[in-house]
Amino acid sequence: MAKQAKNVPDEISGRDELASLLADSLNKQFKDFKAAHFLNGQEDTPTDLTEWVSTGSSLLDLAISNRPNGGLPVGRIVELQGMEASGKSLIMAHVLANTQKKGGLAVYIDTENALSEEFLRAIGVDVNNMLYIPLETIEDIFEAVENIIETVRKSSKDRLVSIVVDSVSAATTKIEQEADYDKDGWATAKAIVMSKAMRKITNVIGKQRVLLLCASQLREKMGVMFGDKYTTSGGKALGFHASCRIRLKGIGKLKSGSGKIETIIGVQTEAQVIKNRMGPPFKKAVFDVYFSSGIDDYNSWLGLMKDYGVIKQSGAYYTIVNEDTGEEIRFQSKDWRNMLTGDASLKDYCYKRICDIFVMKYRKQDEINPDEVSVDDGELLD
Repeated sequence: MAKQAKNVPDEISGRDELASLLADSLNKQFKDFKAAHFLNGQEDTPTDLTEWVSTGSSLLDLAISNRPNGGLPVGRIVELQGMEASGKSLIMAHVLANTQKKGGLAVYIDTENALSEEFLRAIGVDVNNMLYIPLETIEDIFEAVENIIETVRKSSKDRLVSIVVDSVSAATTKIEQEADYDKDGWATAKAIVMSKAMRKITNVIGKQRVLLLCASQLREKMGVMFGDKYTTSGGKALGFHASCRIRLKGIGKLKSGSGKIETIIGVQTEAQVIKNRMGPPFKKAVFDVYFSSGIDDYNSWLGLMKDYGVIKQSGAYYTIVNEDTGEEIRFQSKDWRNMLTGDASLKDYCYKRICDIFVMKYRKQDEINPDEVSVDDGELLD
């Protein structure tokens, strides 16, 4: 019978002896880093996620992280994909601004040469302290990313760094740059380079406080009638190595004025988490995006809570009962933002109810009632 260790948690003291022996042997073999871990909460492991950067949308943050006050996971690779004007660059700007609010360094790698300094300022990015890197090729992009990670590792290990690449789709390769237009053979070069780059970057990024966010342009597959009709350029390496893939889709236009002077001032965007290693996939978040100021987060709260019956609507008026205080509040939509910013108790209550809607609680199989589950034979991706 194994001797019980003293002054250690019961979970550790009852650990399998062979597992402990193997862990010790592996950690002696790999002297430069710890290779074997036990997921008991007593030690740091590569699976730990302790830091998040907000996307600017509370609903999208919850859909990704499956926990309150979450967002994009630091130490991971994230892909943000969508058609043109779906909000990719805008969400990237929010991520950079929120990185700076946490005291981190914002890095913008631009392959499209279409960055607007005025736009970044409007979102809240401190452009004076943002590192801007215009590059053209995939090789140069990931060499720069690797250089940034290595430099951070040596000089400021504890500094949060968010790197956005806008976009991977617009980047070319060195082979493609040198090839003639009428010559074949370079079309697969991008996929080959991306595959190699992802393998290298994935191994080092998880050990640092670095978030890598890559934008991809969606392209429609020709002749596809069923299944996912969209794809991205550069092969499948980015999607495979990304811990999270978010697909954006414009579902409506935000307009101001009427008649001949009607102006489109933004879009209503639907974000679907099509791959997720932090929580359940296929969750959706809908929010309004204004071209002049970014994401209207609070208005998305109003729409969600109305859909789930937390807020009742009667004509132009809405009613919500703060169950924490027992107070019933009647208001119009134009007063919603000021209500939340001026009443911390109401804001906390609303966020708690949104978390109840979005956050999935893990359960045992015997706790699931099959009668409450239905099968939809539609496509997983809209």
